[in-house]
Amino acid sequence: MHIEITSENFEKEVLNAEKPVLLDFWAEWCGPCRMMAPVLEEISEEREDITVAKVNVDDEGELANKFGVSAIPTIILFKNGQPVATSVGYKEKEKLMGEMGV
Repeated sequence: MHIEITSENFEKEVLNAEKPVLLDFWAEWCGPCRMMAPVLEEISEEREDITVAKVNVDDEGELANKFGVSAIPTIILFKNGQPVATSVGYKEKEKLMGEMGV
Protein backbone atom coordinates (compact mmCIF):
# COMPACT_ATOMS: atom_id res chain seq x y z
CA MET A 1 0.00 0.00 0.00
CA HIS A 2 1.39 3.40 -0.93
CA ILE A 3 0.78 6.92 0.31
CA GLU A 4 -0.41 9.68 -2.03
CA ILE A 5 1.87 12.69 -1.57
CA THR A 6 0.72 16.27 -2.07
CA SER A 7 2.37 19.57 -1.27
CA GLU A 8 0.22 19.60 1.90
CA ASN A 9 1.52 16.29 3.33
CA PHE A 10 5.01 16.18 1.75
CA GLU A 11 6.87 17.50 4.80
CA LYS A 12 5.13 15.14 7.22
CA GLU A 13 5.18 11.98 5.06
CA VAL A 14 8.57 12.37 3.33
CA LEU A 15 10.84 14.91 5.03
CA ASN A 16 9.89 13.90 8.58
CA ALA A 17 9.39 10.19 7.92
CA GLU A 18 10.93 7.77 10.39
CA LYS A 19 11.94 5.29 7.69
CA PRO A 20 13.26 5.70 4.12
CA VAL A 21 10.70 6.76 1.51
CA LEU A 22 10.68 5.60 -2.12
CA LEU A 23 8.88 8.48 -3.80
CA ASP A 24 7.46 7.73 -7.25
CA PHE A 25 6.77 10.70 -9.52
CA TRP A 26 4.20 9.43 -12.04
CA ALA A 27 1.16 10.31 -14.18
CA GLU A 28 -1.99 8.41 -15.13
CA TRP A 29 -1.25 8.68 -18.88
CA CYS A 30 2.33 7.37 -18.58
CA GLY A 31 2.77 3.78 -19.83
CA PRO A 32 6.10 3.11 -18.09
CA CYS A 33 4.57 4.52 -14.87
CA ARG A 34 1.76 1.95 -15.08
CA MET A 35 4.38 -0.77 -15.64
CA MET A 36 6.26 0.44 -12.56
CA ALA A 37 3.18 0.36 -10.29
CA PRO A 38 3.18 -3.42 -9.61
CA VAL A 39 6.94 -3.34 -8.93
CA LEU A 40 6.45 -0.63 -6.30
CA GLU A 41 3.44 -2.44 -4.85
CA GLU A 42 5.56 -5.57 -4.44
CA ILE A 43 8.30 -3.57 -2.69
CA SER A 44 5.69 -2.03 -0.42
CA GLU A 45 4.37 -5.48 0.54
CA GLU A 46 7.82 -7.04 1.04
CA ARG A 47 9.71 -4.24 2.80
CA GLU A 48 8.23 -2.95 6.03
CA ASP A 49 11.38 -0.87 6.53
CA ILE A 50 10.59 1.33 3.49
CA THR A 51 7.58 3.54 2.80
CA VAL A 52 6.41 3.67 -0.82
CA ALA A 53 4.75 6.94 -1.79
CA LYS A 54 3.51 8.45 -5.06
CA VAL A 55 3.32 11.98 -6.46
CA ASN A 56 1.01 12.59 -9.43
CA VAL A 57 3.00 15.12 -11.47
CA ASP A 58 -0.15 16.41 -13.18
CA ASP A 59 -1.59 17.40 -9.79
CA GLU A 60 1.67 18.31 -8.03
CA GLY A 61 3.84 19.98 -10.68
CA GLU A 62 5.48 22.21 -8.07
CA LEU A 63 6.86 19.18 -6.20
CA ALA A 64 8.09 17.64 -9.44
CA ASN A 65 9.86 20.88 -10.37
CA LYS A 66 11.39 21.18 -6.91
CA PHE A 67 13.21 17.87 -7.44
CA GLY A 68 14.09 18.42 -11.10
CA VAL A 69 11.75 15.72 -12.41
CA SER A 70 11.80 16.05 -16.19
CA ALA A 71 10.90 12.47 -17.16
CA ILE A 72 8.61 9.94 -15.53
CA PRO A 73 8.59 7.62 -13.82
CA THR A 74 11.23 9.15 -11.58
CA ILE A 75 11.78 7.47 -8.24
CA ILE A 76 13.70 9.25 -5.51
CA LEU A 77 14.81 7.60 -2.28
CA PHE A 78 14.66 9.90 0.74
CA LYS A 79 16.54 9.07 3.92
CA ASN A 80 16.33 11.37 6.94
CA GLY A 81 14.49 13.91 4.79
CA GLN A 82 17.20 14.05 2.12
CA PRO A 83 17.12 12.70 -1.45
CA VAL A 84 19.93 10.15 -1.63
CA ALA A 85 19.26 8.17 -4.84
CA THR A 86 17.30 8.66 -8.06
CA SER A 87 16.11 6.29 -10.77
CA VAL A 88 14.45 7.37 -14.03
CA GLY A 89 12.38 5.09 -16.25
CA TYR A 90 10.98 1.61 -15.79
CA LYS A 91 13.17 -0.83 -13.85
CA GLU A 92 12.65 -4.36 -12.65
CA LYS A 93 12.53 -4.67 -8.86
CA GLU A 94 16.05 -6.04 -8.34
CA LYS A 95 17.63 -3.39 -10.58
CA LEU A 96 15.67 -0.59 -8.92
CA MET A 97 16.56 -1.75 -5.42
CA GLY A 98 20.22 -2.08 -6.43
CA GLU A 99 20.28 1.45 -7.86
CA MET A 100 18.62 2.75 -4.70
CA GLY A 101 21.05 0.91 -2.45
CA VAL A 102 18.32 -0.70 -0.34
